[in-house]
Amino acid sequence: MTRPAEEESDRSGEAGSAPVDFVLVGALVTLMFMAVLQLGIDFYVRNVLTACVADGARYAANSDIADPSAGAEQANEEIARSLGASYATAYAPSEQDSVDGATVVTVDAAARLPLLAWFLPVGPTVHVTGHALLEPR
Repeated sequence: MTRPAEEESDRSGEAGSAPVDFVLVGALVTLMFMAVLQLGIDFYVRNVLTACVADGARYAANSDIADPSAGAEQANEEIARSLGASYATAYAPSEQDSVDGATVVTVDAAARLPLLAWFLPVGPTVHVTGHALLEPR
C-alpha cells in the first residue's frame, strides 16, 4: 500500500508534460500529413501533364493535321484548362522519333511542381513526354 505523500512525489516529475507531449506529437503528425499531401499533389500534377501531352501527341499524329507544333498547342490548351495557363508549357522537339521505320510524333512538357511549403524557393521539375504514331495520309 502506498501513502499519499509517496504518490505525490512520484508524479511531481511528470507535472506539465502533457502539453509538451501534445506539441511534439502534433508537430510530427502535421509534418507527416503535409508530406503525404505533397506526394499526392506531385502525382496528380504528373499524371495530368502526362495525359495532356499524350492527347496533344495523338492530336498531332492525326492524318488531317500531321504537325507536331499543333499537338504542342493542343497540349498547352489542355494544360491551361486543367492546371493553369502559366503552370507548364508543352513543346514539340525539333527532331521527331521513328520506331521500326514508322514516324512517331513527340510532344514534351516541363513544369515545376507546386510546393505546400511556400517559403522554399522552388519545387522540383517534372518532365513528361507523349508519343503517337503518325497516321499515313
